[in-house]
Amino acid sequence: MRGLRQIRPGRVYQTVTALMDHRIAPTLKVQQPIWYNVIESIPPSEILTRPFPPQHQKQNPKIRRPSRLFQPQQLIYEEDELRRTFYKDHPWELARPRMIIEMDGKDAQRCNWSRGLIQPGMPLCGESVVQRQLWMMHNVLGVTKDQAYDKVRREFYALRQEEEVERRIAKEEAQIVGAYFGQSFIQVGLKLEDEQYENWKRWASRQIDAIRAEKESAYTNFGTEEADVDNIDVDEAEEDVPEER
Repeated sequence: MRGLRQIRPGRVYQTVTALMDHRIAPTLKVQQPIWYNVIESIPPSEILTRPFPPQHQKQNPKIRRPSRLFQPQQLIYEEDELRRTFYKDHPWELARPRMIIEMDGKDAQRCNWSRGLIQPGMPLCGESVVQRQLWMMHNVLGVTKDQAYDKVRREFYALRQEEEVERRIAKEEAQIVGAYFGQSFIQVGLKLEDEQYENWKRWASRQIDAIRAEKESAYTNFGTEEADVDNIDVDEAEEDVPEER
């Protein structure tokens, strides 16, 4: 079409609707695309110019290149730095299993971090330390980030120690009444490590024996060749040489 813009993405919904409402085979049911309802409620944009993304923080124009002007900025929250610091100091906390299922999406609103790290419906984890530290930084006067981190970290260590003591007492009580517990994860790991070490020792001993045998055979052949050269009869060697015509 001359003189008119062709906004083809805006016609996707109408085109797919016409294809599904065909009359060639009325009894044949066409499967509806999963994005059909979405594109109906949120149609594609008909603006040909690229919109300028919202600026969450002021950028240095000398550092940011013009080619990245329309790229969305990275969202940085205050909790990100606190999480990074905590999990850098406690990497094994990431190995603990966590339940990330929420009931209605408002579980965080039921937490009152002024009462401590233990919250209803939320197990003790690194996120508890982060939220408790953030609350102290904004609600306790005269407390810096490092001071809040040290105080919350001590509370976290005390609660972890209580959990470990309760776990050991429960295990001892169960063993008294006849319960049997298998090897722990650490014991299983040490056992596997010992097996691999023994396999390596056997392999290394075979390699050492093979190298020694190769050296001994090399020395034996070297001495035998020298002895054979010394025992050569010169007269017999001259007889074997053909006469020149």
